[in-house]
Amino acid sequence: YGSKNGSIEPGGAEFVPLKDRHGKPFGLFGTWMSPNLEFATIYLGVIAVWFFGLTVWQAILAALVGTGLGALTHGILSARGPKAGVPQMIISRVSFGYVGNILPAGLNAIIAGAGWFAVNSVSGGFALATLTHMDPKLALLIVIVVQILVALFGHNLLQRWERIAFPILAVIFLLGLIFSVGHANISAATGGGGIGGFLIVVGATFGYAAGWNPFASDYTRYLPPTVSKVATGWWAALGVLVSCVVLETVGALAATYMDIKG
Repeated sequence: YGSKNGSIEPGGAEFVPLKDRHGKPFGLFGTWMSPNLEFATIYLGVIAVWFFGLTVWQAILAALVGTGLGALTHGILSARGPKAGVPQMIISRVSFGYVGNILPAGLNAIIAGAGWFAVNSVSGGFALATLTHMDPKLALLIVIVVQILVALFGHNLLQRWERIAFPILAVIFLLGLIFSVGHANISAATGGGGIGGFLIVVGATFGYAAGWNPFASDYTRYLPPTVSKVATGWWAALGVLVSCVVLETVGALAATYMDIKG
């Protein structure tokens, strides 16, 4: 298997053989930037202003605190992957035990395997239908098939996919940031949410970033065990932190010029 992108990943949750180890920690930056460059991340910034009564600056600060904490835990967990060589849910057996780990692993399978797969498939299907004017059901089917095929080939293709998508998505959302800054009316977000609203947004942004924690070592277990743990954790954490905070900032700015009723 090695570093081949066109081969189906032969293993599952077992230890990755040393002969198949490859890559460098820096690659994790693009791996973790891409999944968060999406509209769900922007909505966290929007609801911070619209529903929880924060000013733009309060929303950005809350995003920095919450996302920073989630990215920190993500980096710590990611750093364990090269040496352990197994997915995060397998490493969790060290903390919860073999039997005790059934509950968190089972919940993770439901939340990610069913929940996020459905959310991403539907939003992707609507986007494809809007761009091509095809039937939404057909668009949804295409998105689902593409996702399954990429997942079928496994780790290497997933990593490659994310790194190719990263610069494209980065340009798209950078333009969105420029547009948001140019049209924002920061004074329109008068605040009033108080410490309660601030803490809710901190919790929401932390949960969003930490939602990747159950998969942290999944994307570092193919790295050679000799790579730097600090670099591994740093690049993984930075990818989550930068992507989330920037897009949550876009959302907070956008909330100042979008009509909530429109």
